[in-house]
Amino acid sequence: MIKWLIIIPLVIATIIGGISLYLQPNDFIGCSEQPVEGLGHCAKADAVVVVSGGDTVARTAEGIKLVKNGWADSLVLSGAAQDKTGLSNAAAMRMQALASGVPDSAIFIEETSENTEQNAANTHTIFSLNNFKDVILVTSGYHQRRANLEFEKRSEGIEILNHPLLDDKDWSAFWWVTPRGWWLAGGETVKVLAFYLQGARS
Repeated sequence: MIKWLIIIPLVIATIIGGISLYLQPNDFIGCSEQPVEGLGHCAKADAVVVVSGGDTVARTAEGIKLVKNGWADSLVLSGAAQDKTGLSNAAAMRMQALASGVPDSAIFIEETSENTEQNAANTHTIFSLNNFKDVILVTSGYHQRRANLEFEKRSEGIEILNHPLLDDKDWSAFWWVTPRGWWLAGGETVKVLAFYLQGARS
């Protein structure tokens, strides 16, 4: 009995840790707040791209912080409007960036994407037109793995660097203590599996 009281928590902790690590690939572990030229992934990139969804305000704030800290000179914002009678998500994100001091000339918006696959496909046009060779992808932690898979699939020749937002209103290091955390983690795991199955059939 005592053995199982030890084994079961260890198994649960391993599952939680494995899910967290898998869903949140992060290419900037070990980097400082600002880029260092010539230091691999810790060097400056061509652009930061933020996709809307979930806690869009927090995602955008993270992208803005990266640009203001010198990680890239350009900020790409992607997302259609949830309410078709109002501003697109990308336009609202642009307003947030402008209010935070990001120059208008540094901001590119893509206003038609309604899902992650479209975010990846539609921003690729911006990357190509502006000769972006490496971009930092910002989204919520639970969404980072799937977003990365979609962007890498549709951004041939462009290096996609992962920068997950680890703490927003939907997600944190303690995601596993809430039903919503498990719902998000489980949903993303299923969608990642579907991505691979779709690839296997194509």
